[in-house]
Amino acid sequence: MKQLTKSDYHRHPCFNPEAKGLYGRVHLPVAPKCNIKCNFCDRKYDCVNESRPGVTSSVLSPYQAKIYMEKVLEKEPRISVAGIAGPGDPFANPEETMGTLRMIRKNFPETLLCVSSNGMGIGPYIEELATLQVSHVTITICAVDPEIGSKIYSWVTDNNIIYRGLQGAELLLERQLVAVKKLKECGILVKINCIVIPGINDHHVEAVAAKMKELGADLLNCMAMFPNVNTPFGEIPQPDKAAMKEIRDTAETYLPQMRHCTRCRADAVGLLGEDRTNEFRSCLSDCATTPVPAGEERPYVAIATQEGILVNQHLGEAKRFQIWAKENGTFVKITDREAPPSGGGIRRWHKLARILGDCRAVLISGIGDTPLDILMKSGVEPIEAAGFIEEALATVYEGGHTGGLKGRRKSCASGGCQGSGGGCG
Repeated sequence: MKQLTKSDYHRHPCFNPEAKGLYGRVHLPVAPKCNIKCNFCDRKYDCVNESRPGVTSSVLSPYQAKIYMEKVLEKEPRISVAGIAGPGDPFANPEETMGTLRMIRKNFPETLLCVSSNGMGIGPYIEELATLQVSHVTITICAVDPEIGSKIYSWVTDNNIIYRGLQGAELLLERQLVAVKKLKECGILVKINCIVIPGINDHHVEAVAAKMKELGADLLNCMAMFPNVNTPFGEIPQPDKAAMKEIRDTAETYLPQMRHCTRCRADAVGLLGEDRTNEFRSCLSDCATTPVPAGEERPYVAIATQEGILVNQHLGEAKRFQIWAKENGTFVKITDREAPPSGGGIRRWHKLARILGDCRAVLISGIGDTPLDILMKSGVEPIEAAGFIEEALATVYEGGHTGGLKGRRKSCASGGCQGSGGGCG
C-alpha cells in the first residue's frame, strides 16, 4: 500500500481552499440508509434538479463504485479525492462503505479517501479507517447541548432500537464526541459541519466551536440550513449572508473556517468551482446497472486464529479476526478486525455479520447454531476447519470441498464444544 504523506493531504479541495481550482473530488453514492432523522433533511433519489447533501441520481455497490471511479478518472484526471457522503450515512451502511474504501485504496493508491458522517456509527471502524489511510473525515455536529439537539433530531437508531427526544440526542452526542477524539488520536484530519438553524441553534454555534477545538478538530464548516418543504423545519427561513458571516467570524476565534463549501450532492464530481455532476449522470446510471461478478463484492475470508498460522479458535472465543484475500495467485493478509465484545446476545452476531460483510466465509474451529444461522443469512459462510490457514484458504477460493477441512472434534452445534467457554452460541 502506498504510504500517503502530509503533503498529499493538501490535495483535498474541501479542506484546503488553495486546492479548489487544482484538484477535484468524486462522491461515491454507496450508502442509502441513515441512522438518524434530522428535522431539516429530505433525502431523495433520482432527483436531478437539486444540488444539496442527501441527493443522488443512483446508488452504487462497492464494485460498481470501482468501475465508476475508473471512468471518472479517464475523463477528469484532476480528481484527487474519493469521498462517501451518503445519500444516507456511511456507517448506517458499513459493509458498503468499508468495502468501497478498501476497493478504492487497493485500485487507486494515490487517491485521498474521505467520509462524511453524523458520527453515530463510525466508532467501531475508526481504526480500520486509519489503516486504509482515510485521511479526511467530516462529522456533522449541530449541537453540544442535548436539549438543543433534541429539537434538531427526530430520532436516532442503534442496533434497530429507536431513541427519540432527549434520550436520542444524548446518545448521538456521546457517540460524536468519542468519534472526534478517537479520529484525532488516529491522526485523521477532522472537519466539523454545523448546520445553522435560525431560532434553534444559531445562538449555540460558538459553543460547538469551543468544544470541537477542545477535542482537536481541524476545521469548522458552518452551513446555512437549506429549507426543505417536506420537513419539520421547512418553514424556517434560511439564515442570510450577514448572519452567517457573523457566526463564522465568531467561530473563527476557535477554529479555522471553511468558507468555500458548495453543499455537494452525494454523487458530486468535478472541481468545486467546476462541477461536472450533470455530465457524469448517465455514466453513474450505467455503472449502477453493471452486473457484479461472483465474488467481487465479497473478496475476503475471515480467520479465527490465535497465532496467525492455524485456524484454531471458536467463533465466540475470537476477539479479532484476520482478513485475508487472494491477490495474483497468492494469499495475503489484509488487516485485523475487532470482534464485538462478548455478551449482548443475538445482537453480537448481527454486529459480527456487519463487520464481516465483505467476507465470503469465516474460518473457525467451532460455531453455535444461532451465529451459524445469522451469518449464513447475511451471506457469510461459516466453515469449521482445523489446520493451516493457507491450506484452508486454497480450498475456499478454489471451490473445493470445505467439509474436509473440519477436524475430528465435534462441532459446537452438535454439542461437542471444546472451546474455552467464551460463548459460541
